[in-house]
Amino acid sequence: MANSSGPQMAFYGSQDVSYGYPEGVSIVDFVRPEIKPYVHQHWYNFPPVNPMWHYLLGVIYLFLCIISIIGNGMVIYLFAKCQALRTPANILVVNLALSDLIMMTTNVPFFTYNCFSGGVWMFSPTYCEIYGCLGAITGVTSIWLLCMISFDRYNIICNGFNGPKMTNGKAIFLAIISWAISIGFGVAPLFGWGKYILEGILDSCSYDYLTQDFNTRSYNIVIFVVDYFLPAAIIIFSYVFIVKAIFAHEAAMRAQAKKMNVTTLRTGEAESQRAEIRIAKTALVNVSLWFICWTPYAIISLQGVMGDVSGITPLVTTLPALLAKSCSCYNPLRVRHQPPQVSCGHHPVHPLVLCARDGKEE
Repeated sequence: MANSSGPQMAFYGSQDVSYGYPEGVSIVDFVRPEIKPYVHQHWYNFPPVNPMWHYLLGVIYLFLCIISIIGNGMVIYLFAKCQALRTPANILVVNLALSDLIMMTTNVPFFTYNCFSGGVWMFSPTYCEIYGCLGAITGVTSIWLLCMISFDRYNIICNGFNGPKMTNGKAIFLAIISWAISIGFGVAPLFGWGKYILEGILDSCSYDYLTQDFNTRSYNIVIFVVDYFLPAAIIIFSYVFIVKAIFAHEAAMRAQAKKMNVTTLRTGEAESQRAEIRIAKTALVNVSLWFICWTPYAIISLQGVMGDVSGITPLVTTLPALLAKSCSCYNPLRVRHQPPQVSCGHHPVHPLVLCARDGKEE
């Protein structure tokens, strides 16, 4: 049954309904009048979705939020608590955790409330813009931080330990750049370039990628290039060369071991290089997860910008958005550290998320 106290039931009046809706009802009919200017005309073409979608999505988002808070909160706690973990690479990782934590704590509670309150936007038009802005800033920050982390891995694996060394100052600068890019493009719609509107099943707000005027299209094309395509290209470049270096290194190690008539070469610099390669393999898997999570939503957005809206339905938009936000649950596990545990003062820290070895960066 539909929520007996939600806006849908107010619309039905005394009609006897289950999950169905009266003929001719649009998904927009349940939106409050002051919110309707934030609904694109495209969504008037669709009937309401089964109310169970709202409840299901609310439960899923709530579960993801709890997992994200625990995982990302642990990353931030360990970084603050343990001197050994405050390495340049982990400065980028902890910023990634902070970005993901902000996304989930500022978006999910409001989305979940909407889901369990009748399945429409229940807050003010102003917070619709704030909601979209915060989601945009944190999402873009995450991809740029992953981009920076990937390039750092490339530098270490492909240039070796003689390459330019990542320092705390450089890591902080790269983190600031990531936040600056995302904030710059995130707040632009608040000042007139692009805009944030309700999307999908109208429980959440995001970029307007449906309006076909120059202002909106130019904004979306630029953010697609700068906030998705460019960092994605850098990540792909980094990992193509990392994978090549991994294969070359493994082949060289086997050849050298065979020449020396030994089974393995696990001493000194060779072992350090192997540790870096193990980290790179783990990071490659997790960056791949990021692409799986965000690419469907990027494609939907680009499809809307290009004017092909025939396949953009409420659920087709909402499910990729769910997949994108789920990325914040995977990021805490994106870097595996080498030893079975790291000493943090007098207390051992078991392997969870950050990487350290003997107090040095890994």
